[in-house]
Amino acid sequence: MVVVLGIDPGTANTGYGVVVSRGSKYGALDGGVIETASPQPLEQRLATIHARVRELIVEHRPDAVAVEELYFGQNVRSALAVGQARGVVLLAAGMEGVPCFSYTPQQIKQAVCGSGAAAKDQVQRMVGALLALPEPPKPDHAADALAVAICHSNGAPLRAAVG
Repeated sequence: MVVVLGIDPGTANTGYGVVVSRGSKYGALDGGVIETASPQPLEQRLATIHARVRELIVEHRPDAVAVEELYFGQNVRSALAVGQARGVVLLAAGMEGVPCFSYTPQQIKQAVCGSGAAAKDQVQRMVGALLALPEPPKPDHAADALAVAICHSNGAPLRAAVG
């Protein structure tokens, strides 16, 4: 049995999803979004994300934390903010002694949908199907975080065998 905390980082909305895998069977233990208010100073928003991620780690005791890698699109300021959110997630895991792994959006889509170019709604539907949920998970930040956890879980047995 492997428990993975998946994170889709962001300063306004950080998605999280906790997935347990037993062989090729997956289950969702938890999922949601850490929301922070935009008028709040950045340092307080990051402190909120850090505290909640630490709470999730203490509650679920994951074997690993899997985080979506930074995507540099058109908005550099947004990318920098996401990088700061990623940093506090990695810090929380490091403080709790949990190993971290990073995956690109393409790796995550490939692992969940079989195509690195899958659309967001396709990822949501596949996450719902893989976790045997009655409907695709919402909001999309939570679905993305569950997808990150599934992506890591797909390779966890191989990583354990290799050492």
